[in-house]
Amino acid sequence: MALWLYNSLGRKKEPFVPRQPGQVGIYVCGITAYDYCHIGHARVMVSFDVLVRHLRATGLKVTHVCNFTDIDDKIIRRALQEGVAITDLTTRFIAAFHADMAALGVNRADIEPKATEHLPEMCAMIQTLIDKGLAYESGGDVFYAVDRFPAYGQLSGKHLEELESGARVEVDGRKRNPLDFVLWKGAKPDEPQWSSPWGAGRPGWHIECSAMGVKYLGESFDLHGGGRDLIFPHHENEIAQTEGATGHSWVTCWLHNGFVNVVDDEGRREKMSKSLDNFRTIRDLLTAWRGETIRMFLLNSHYRAPLDFSLDLLDAARAGLDRLYVALRGAQAVLKELPAAGPVDWEHERQERPEGHAVRFREAMEDDLNTPRALAVLFDLARVINRLSTDETTDPEGLRVHVRLLRGLGAILGLCGSAPESHFQFRPEEAGQSEQSGLSDGEVEALIAQRSEARRNRDFQSADRIRKALAEAGIVLEDTKEHTSWRREA
Repeated sequence: MALWLYNSLGRKKEPFVPRQPGQVGIYVCGITAYDYCHIGHARVMVSFDVLVRHLRATGLKVTHVCNFTDIDDKIIRRALQEGVAITDLTTRFIAAFHADMAALGVNRADIEPKATEHLPEMCAMIQTLIDKGLAYESGGDVFYAVDRFPAYGQLSGKHLEELESGARVEVDGRKRNPLDFVLWKGAKPDEPQWSSPWGAGRPGWHIECSAMGVKYLGESFDLHGGGRDLIFPHHENEIAQTEGATGHSWVTCWLHNGFVNVVDDEGRREKMSKSLDNFRTIRDLLTAWRGETIRMFLLNSHYRAPLDFSLDLLDAARAGLDRLYVALRGAQAVLKELPAAGPVDWEHERQERPEGHAVRFREAMEDDLNTPRALAVLFDLARVINRLSTDETTDPEGLRVHVRLLRGLGAILGLCGSAPESHFQFRPEEAGQSEQSGLSDGEVEALIAQRSEARRNRDFQSADRIRKALAEAGIVLEDTKEHTSWRREA
């Protein structure tokens, strides 16, 4: 199998081949540390966490870098508003980021550089650009001359003659071209400053990722990722800076996840953003949903596709996750102890079960990380586990093999790592409560599991009593030979 990824640079899917056999370097643009993270940040981090997990699961050694912007106009404004030191502000929100990501099951990057800790590297790159005639000093600032870099616009598909000064392109009379962007900002009152060859000041936003990417991954590396909103100007400017300074190609494959849209009660969609004040923070959502449920919601859509956000869709994600844990709980009742999630033996699975779950899961992931298709494989596995758990003739070892595979594949997506009892014990206030029934999805699934066990034991009186109680709560059951599905009455 070969991994195919959609490269924003060529705007098509391409086979991914590491520059160094067996090793992958990936740089992901992290947060600007001035506020709590919202669901859009969660999508970025979960998407690239899954990519890193998959690369490692297929035997590649990965160096994952994710930066923190800890000096920026927004940071300065927030610190002044709160009357706190900038370092205190950024330290607080970086800690909050780590807590939120841990709740979502996102593994920490191998290297987490901060902008303020890499001023020497930034100044060195800026000086190289000046020496090459690609940057110029003007009034204490240093600007990049975009018209001196012929390939400018290659990532975004924009052409210099078509570009106009936009919302993120600062109009300044000191620029030779209104599209030129700042590399170094001269010192201003009430702002932090560092010394440089061009006077006191601070770095521009774009230069930090170029300098830190080169330092930790080299002048050429494999993958660079971030949200779609970073394609222009941030990533476009990174290419211009880095390739202008080094003289050769920088990143093999550029990856970008899609926007998150907020869906209102009338079905209207609007891009989620802080500027529109329509965002939901991760920690707000965590009061009502498990982090794994939020992760499940994010993986239900392909990472490049627009993602609709609503509380109903979060409830649907929880119901899907409950199905996986119901299967694990049923298996636990038979096996007494569930096997841990170990690494998947891809070659063994291919030889023993060439059309089986592991092969189909990997095919989905190799197709540009198609997580919805990969999740469908997990649900197929759960159905097999449910059938084996209720069959008195089942070989326990066969059941154990399927559970181990479900947890092993699930681990690549960051799912199914909890004990079933801990999953169903989560009862945050107002989480998944139906005004009609008062039962959460997890409580419904738990009662259905009790009913199934009663039926296996031929205790039909208890099974009928549970079915009647569910019906009175507005829950309709539909039995098949393999499993019981349910729905809420309208």
